[in-house]
Amino acid sequence: MGVYLVSIEAREWFGESEEAGGHGAVASALDDELRRRGLPPYEPGPDSRDGGGWFEEKVSPSMKGFDAFCRAHLTGAERETLYGWTVLVPLSLEKPIPLPIGSAYTDETLIAGAPQVLALGERLAAVLGLPLDAIPATGANLELSLWFMEDQVPRTAAARPGPWAEDLDTAFYVAVYLRAAQYALRHGCPITYS
Repeated sequence: MGVYLVSIEAREWFGESEEAGGHGAVASALDDELRRRGLPPYEPGPDSRDGGGWFEEKVSPSMKGFDAFCRAHLTGAERETLYGWTVLVPLSLEKPIPLPIGSAYTDETLIAGAPQVLALGERLAAVLGLPLDAIPATGANLELSLWFMEDQVPRTAAARPGPWAEDLDTAFYVAVYLRAAQYALRHGCPITYS
């Protein structure tokens, strides 16, 4: 078991209840907030699971080093945007939107925009010297989790040394949030914790 970062398909996003596997209350509250701001409602892209895949990564490594790294390089607001969210959507949001809807992990839902998360992830990847061209980017299930746990990392670190190889848990989280934002934007789907 554990906590996973997963994509949400359109049929789940518009579901009537969390118990039924849907996120209808969050979808409705987000649309209300977007309308209040003069923006159109959010419509997820077509379901990628129909093509046989979805985004899923296990978030089990310690976040202690990642949090310290982020505190050294980001403001409090930027940290909240990068990893304080509950749901990531492929919309540009000036700042995260809090919604008064609880989940299994939080008392409220915080919606962040994938373009903002992507920009922060790219900035941190540059500081770490993270070899993004060597790290999986297809969005296959558990692809990043497995890459960081298997023997790919020592070979890549030997060929592409840098600060990223000194704290693999931090490198993992930078890669996960960056790839989650890329996936959300590429497929037009939300990402959440499960």
